[in-house]
Amino acid sequence: MTQIGPFDLEKKTAVVAVILEKPLETSKKAAEKGADILEIRLDLLGIRDLERAAEIIREIKSEAGLPVIATNRSRAEGGKWEGTEEDRTGLLIGLLTYSLYLKDGPDAVDIELSASREERDKVIKAAKDHGKTVIVSSHDFSKTPSPQEMKAILTEMFLAGADIAKLAVMPQSMEDVLNLLRITLDLRKEGKSVCTISMGKPGKHTRVVAPLYGSVLTYGSVESGAAAAPGQLPVDEVKKIMEMLK
Repeated sequence: MTQIGPFDLEKKTAVVAVILEKPLETSKKAAEKGADILEIRLDLLGIRDLERAAEIIREIKSEAGLPVIATNRSRAEGGKWEGTEEDRTGLLIGLLTYSLYLKDGPDAVDIELSASREERDKVIKAAKDHGKTVIVSSHDFSKTPSPQEMKAILTEMFLAGADIAKLAVMPQSMEDVLNLLRITLDLRKEGKSVCTISMGKPGKHTRVVAPLYGSVLTYGSVESGAAAAPGQLPVDEVKKIMEMLK
């Protein structure tokens, strides 16, 4: 069974609201709009201090009442972290192991497949040691790899220790989108928990359609003009359309 906090992803796809500004205010608004989970983007929020990060997550969980994914995205994968790789991953490890706030810490952590293997393994170990869900992710903002390459990437994520393998790609054609959906369906039939996203305008509909093929997470913005990735839709719109497609 794959869960993030109490949310059972085997029963229902979670709509994840990306928190990239005014964390407490935006998180409460996301909850009001129907988000199931919050992704706290430490890199976009400009948070570098462990105690500050832990306090914000504690406040968010208390006020919004939703599970939290901690993400500190590297520049290579579309993030805005400024600093060393050790400091970037160290902040995630600190949040996972900071005993004072452990009860109110993140329920899951997202670490990139492209992170240095040593640092990535440290993050994954810290998460598993403390019973937290591991998302291993990969983002390609220029293309959609071949079906064989995409399956190999997702398989590598599971071998690295992922509970959920997340792949976001940029389509050049509708065939690219179909290929991603096919891979999603194939892996879900194998019992794997995947999150797949086809970005940009051609793949916009995958934000609500990919869950029908087995994607266990879909990401949305809290405000329509504040998307964290190309093609991201507002949380409330994603929820509404997904309900219509049931």
